[in-house]
Amino acid sequence: MALSLGQFINVGGMVKDLKSFNFSVYGRWFGYINIILCIALGIANLFHVSGVIAFGIISIIQGLVILFIEIPFLLKICPLSDNFIEFIKRFETNGWRCLFYLAMAIIQYISIAVMATSLIVVAVGLTISSISYAVAYTKHQEFQNTNIIKNPTDDDFPHEAVVREML
Repeated sequence: MALSLGQFINVGGMVKDLKSFNFSVYGRWFGYINIILCIALGIANLFHVSGVIAFGIISIIQGLVILFIEIPFLLKICPLSDNFIEFIKRFETNGWRCLFYLAMAIIQYISIAVMATSLIVVAVGLTISSISYAVAYTKHQEFQNTNIIKNPTDDDFPHEAVVREML
């Protein structure tokens, strides 16, 4: 039995999320996209010979921080300091996530002053996440987790036996 990406993604949950019209879910979806954008474009901008390198490094760090914010399960399985875990747990409401993403976007918009690069895409993605969380906050929508990524406690989540067989 081979392990596939489809075993970790809940397609039915995606449809349920779309029908919910809860903007915190949409913010989380854009957060997942931002993880990829921050890391990929941060690495791509490390090859400039200017001050943009600093913003590329910041983008990579932002991607890793967003990874822990949007996928809180990683806080339990990765050895992290208590200070970092407490910092990440502060962003469990729509309002705080809105401010967090807005601050991150502003940092990337500042990179335009040095040189206009692909980090603009990162800034726009972070802004979209911030707007999504802001709409959820202003509509007083409850902060909701997405159903895209399966929970390890679900019955159909691949367990150790499947992983051992794969190895």
